[in-house]
Amino acid sequence: MRVEYVCQSCGYRSPRWLGRCPNCDAWNSLVEEAGVPRRPAASRTAKPIPLPEVSPLPEDRWPTGLGELDRVLGGGFVPGSLVLVGGDPGIGKSTLALQVAFRLAEAGRGVLYVAGEESAQQTRMRAERLGAVSPGVWVVAETDLDAVLGSVRELHPALVVVDSIQTVYRPDVPSAPGSVGQVRECAAALLQLAKSEGTAVLLVGHVTKEGMLAGPKVLEHLVDTVLYFEGERHQAYRILRATKNRFGSTNEIGVFEMGPAGLVEVPNPSAAFLGERPPGAAGAAVVCTLEGSRPLLVEVQALVAPSAFGTPRRATSGVDYNRLLLLVAVLEKHAGFAFSQADVYANAAGGVRVEEPAADLGIALALASSYRTLALDGRTVFCGELGLAGEVRPVPQLGRRLAEARKLGFERAFVPRGGIPDGSGLEVVPVGTVVEALELAPWR
Repeated sequence: MRVEYVCQSCGYRSPRWLGRCPNCDAWNSLVEEAGVPRRPAASRTAKPIPLPEVSPLPEDRWPTGLGELDRVLGGGFVPGSLVLVGGDPGIGKSTLALQVAFRLAEAGRGVLYVAGEESAQQTRMRAERLGAVSPGVWVVAETDLDAVLGSVRELHPALVVVDSIQTVYRPDVPSAPGSVGQVRECAAALLQLAKSEGTAVLLVGHVTKEGMLAGPKVLEHLVDTVLYFEGERHQAYRILRATKNRFGSTNEIGVFEMGPAGLVEVPNPSAAFLGERPPGAAGAAVVCTLEGSRPLLVEVQALVAPSAFGTPRRATSGVDYNRLLLLVAVLEKHAGFAFSQADVYANAAGGVRVEEPAADLGIALALASSYRTLALDGRTVFCGELGLAGEVRPVPQLGRRLAEARKLGFERAFVPRGGIPDGSGLEVVPVGTVVEALELAPWR
């Protein structure tokens, strides 16, 4: 039997052991793995047909009953789709899977919950805590893939939940569960099951210490949708984001709050993220970002403090690190701020991640606020992208952003010049450069 060494990070194969993977540069990641036996090729029975003659699915979507999850999926589960959800330990992956199973079962669809990490009794105990006990949810504590496939063909459920894919193994693959070969082959078998039976499959996946999904990269290519749970496990709010979605947009996010009874939807995340703002604090500004079709108001915080070392420190949480370095350089060059002897920290409150360039103006004003130890007016929202020349660039869908700010009680908005929508209901302050924004900013 042929033996290969497979990288556990990227799936690179080598005929001999290497200390460092030449593909992803990971150290000590190559693990010995026996070659997977080839199965005889089945005779071809499918015939090419014109696309207009392909019969559509009898149902377009299966709503999960969780509006935030349906938003991210694009309306619900597509029959025959393979969905992978990953996140840090304790973030709420299994909780979400069990709540989805319960909601679909209550809607009259059969669900098979494959518990690979706990017994059936432990799954029942967790379901009771979440209030998710339903006779339409079948539980099997099994890790043998052949036994799982047999249960699926016996019950014909609408949804199969596999918690988790790293615990399932194929007996004919000579490697340990969770290895690259096992994860790849098990995911391929479940994909074939989903496409042939029309059953939706939800896979729960582990992540590595770098935050990537454990197993081969081909796992993300096999599935139809990849969802990531973001947020700190010690904070209440969780952000569900799609990084791949063959049946919907990857720009939508879902916001949940972890409570004693599981995950609770947050229909108005802007109000939740702004609910605990300290009044009159220097270094804080409110920005309006756009996540897909949802405008989101987030408080960004900055702290500028004298550096105790020769090399000042830059650190971020929820804000892009390279974007912070760019904004610091723009303020130094065009506004005369001296950050060369100061540590600079930036944070997005509530555990949310702010990546859109439209938050540049608010982050820059927060940095200036902390540097000057002057607070900004808490009823003002900032929206605009900063260029390297210090100019404030336009942002898309400004009207929707201002409408969200007005709905939450804001009175003033700093926006780029040009293209200002009418009837926003706010005092709109157009600015062309960051220097102009600093001069007109409502300092307190």
